[in-house]
Amino acid sequence: MNKIKILLVDDHALFREGLSRLIESERDFEMVAHCASVGEATNILRQKSIDLVLLDYDLGRENGFEFITRARKLGYEVRFLMSDAESVQALGLGVGGIFLKHSSPALLAQAIRRVMAGETWLDQSSIQALIEATRRGEPHEPDARRPFTERENQVLQGVFEGLTNKEIGARLRVSESSVKAALQQLFQKTGVRTRSQLVRIALEERMDRRK
Repeated sequence: MNKIKILLVDDHALFREGLSRLIESERDFEMVAHCASVGEATNILRQKSIDLVLLDYDLGRENGFEFITRARKLGYEVRFLMSDAESVQALGLGVGGIFLKHSSPALLAQAIRRVMAGETWLDQSSIQALIEATRRGEPHEPDARRPFTERENQVLQGVFEGLTNKEIGARLRVSESSVKAALQQLFQKTGVRTRSQLVRIALEERMDRRK
């Protein structure tokens, strides 16, 4: 079995030690290294094969976004799962997901596997932040020739909240098949195939509009 090779970057030594032991207890995880700073983390990427970085946002005088930017510039194609970060900006930088430090070990393990599968992982508070960002922003129209309809924007809102097709249908008082049809239109307009990819591309477009 190919194990997921993990690097943990956090400036709290006790947290690193505890989380490292938890990760090593999972049969499909390998804790390759852990460290406290952007410089140390960059050196580890140069020396070790890493699949996923568990990255804290607050690294004392540095922050996790600095490491993501540096790693991308150096060409390292690793996935990132970040703790306690501002969700819109983090996902706009390509972070695969956000978790809270008080999450259960089982939930964190699930998040790691989902991110490695190419999905986007969000805790409930991050989902709420995305909802608020969507409400403040303009309607999402990545292609001026094919703007989103009001119904598609409503369905997209439900996707941000993590609702099922059935739950979105109940909220909008439409059939589940109508929700599926709107999702298919969203997939076609954005060129994606899954709900998690739809979330990511919508956030990337929103981040581009802010620049």
